[in-house]
Amino acid sequence: MTTKAKDRDREMAQSGVIDISIADADMDVDDDVGMDDGMGSGQEALGSKVIVIHPGSQNLRIGLANDPLPKTIPMVIARKWPTSESEEHDGEPKPKRLKKDDGSTLAPDKMFGEDVRVSEVFISECLLIEMQFGQQYTKMSADLKIHMRTTKRKVLPNSKELVVNYNKRTPPEKISEHNDPFRIDWTELPLDPEKAPDYITGKEALRIPDHSNPRYKLFWPLQQGWYNEKEYDQKRTLFDDVSVILEEAIKYHLNLRRKKDWAQYSCVYIIPDLYEKQYVVQTLEMLMRDFGFGRACFIQESLSATFGSGVTQACVVDVGAQKTSICCVEEGMCIENSRINLKYGGADVTETFTKMMLFDHFPYQEINLNRRYDFLLAEEIKTNFCHLEEDTVVVYLYDFHLRAPGQETRKYSFKTYDEPFLAVQGFFYPSIFDNAPKLKGRRKIVPPSVDLYDGSSNDPVSSAQSAVVARISPPVAPPPEANGEASLTPARQPSGIPPRLNEPPDRSSPVADSPAGDDDATPAPAADGNASSTPNVLASSIRDDVLPAIGLDEAVMTSIAHGSRGDERKIRDFIGGIMLIGGCSLIKGLDGYLEERLRLSRPGYTKEIM
Repeated sequence: MTTKAKDRDREMAQSGVIDISIADADMDVDDDVGMDDGMGSGQEALGSKVIVIHPGSQNLRIGLANDPLPKTIPMVIARKWPTSESEEHDGEPKPKRLKKDDGSTLAPDKMFGEDVRVSEVFISECLLIEMQFGQQYTKMSADLKIHMRTTKRKVLPNSKELVVNYNKRTPPEKISEHNDPFRIDWTELPLDPEKAPDYITGKEALRIPDHSNPRYKLFWPLQQGWYNEKEYDQKRTLFDDVSVILEEAIKYHLNLRRKKDWAQYSCVYIIPDLYEKQYVVQTLEMLMRDFGFGRACFIQESLSATFGSGVTQACVVDVGAQKTSICCVEEGMCIENSRINLKYGGADVTETFTKMMLFDHFPYQEINLNRRYDFLLAEEIKTNFCHLEEDTVVVYLYDFHLRAPGQETRKYSFKTYDEPFLAVQGFFYPSIFDNAPKLKGRRKIVPPSVDLYDGSSNDPVSSAQSAVVARISPPVAPPPEANGEASLTPARQPSGIPPRLNEPPDRSSPVADSPAGDDDATPAPAADGNASSTPNVLASSIRDDVLPAIGLDEAVMTSIAHGSRGDERKIRDFIGGIMLIGGCSLIKGLDGYLEERLRLSRPGYTKEIM
């Protein structure tokens, strides 16, 4: 019903048919609005000629400015290819499983590793401990049980055994296609492969069978909020895919079929808070030259969120599919030094939850996130079952339906215990995520924008992001002194960052729990009296080689510390105005769990955190 209402409103707006009483009421409130926008006597609805585009790593949201809700379309394009993505690399499944020397499969509780791998790398006077997934998962599960006992919650001693034993011995139930009321209509291709389209976008692309004739491969042009250079060999092809996805969405989802009419429309394009200049330049060229819009403007994500909610001051936490951005907004402006961009999101929760379930003998052991129907299934399971509510960490019985093209529907029953909780808890312990492949192909075909004269980077830099990068990155050799001897003084540790990335912060330590000092946003002065610019220089030189990923609660406090610049009133205003947005903000209990973590880390601001 909501979809029909939106489509009806859009058709009325485009045809100029509007309720006279509503138009008269608007004109009575502000007579100048209709005249300034060339609306004459109210023949066009305000915003009906403005297209709002918000591309993401997994979904594209697009619509007219006067639409109550945008349309959500997968940000993907399928092109003819010799093999599908599930057949590449010899059909290696995702998540990857460890195998024996003879190629046979290991037991489910050993296929993701079980030993601790310690790498003694000296970083800021601490050891970086890298644990395999199995060890991390076991440790997180044990810590959760201790915490639940501390908070007087009931913990069954044999919960894991109940889950594993049930999942081992429960076979699937087969359902014929005509008895399945929710069967999927897969994308049908012509019988003649020569007549098949060269590309398919949106939901239809995700529903192409993996073994179709001809084969199609899915391309996601944006990943982790960046251009996906790993999957492309030429930047022109990458830019063309972005343009084709947006053009198809405007034509078929906004019903603007004739491209020559687009000159009558304006475009509002939403970009990341910590954007890259090359991305903005290329997008502007696409909007004005390729699409021919009359006008175009860019607005940052956090700023658009505050405008939409009607607030003037907030700390916006946007948890998306593959990136999480944090920014403080004050009086309609993003505070530039508060911007943080972390490279994890809901897709990491999906993969981690799948690994945890496989570790506990998930009945569908053949799941492969590189297959399209398995990817859709994993997203559905994550959306329906994952949460961050400790009260519901008990043994639950769930079921799901596996629908694959050309196969009967299979109904699986399985039990879970703490897996739905721990997978989402990875937002606060990001080392559980598979972060290794995220930087692969970075800057392979799209070079950064640099100054023509001194070669410095043109991309905006945030001191909060620099503090995150400086903490995670390897130590940089200090410059030699005048006498030729290198200084052995360790680099200044940015405050507001947890002491270890791969270990949870020690909540019992008063140092870890103390509020950040006033020097977070202003670097400590050097010996000669000049302010040190080490964080910014460090970020601009190595940020393409370092993946920013720290706990969500620590990132929020770091952003607030750098955005407030030590002003106690601003700190309390930002802490009391945290706005959680993005697709993953819908996960049950995420807001309450974030509040609990912030109260534990900053007990002096308990009243403001809400």
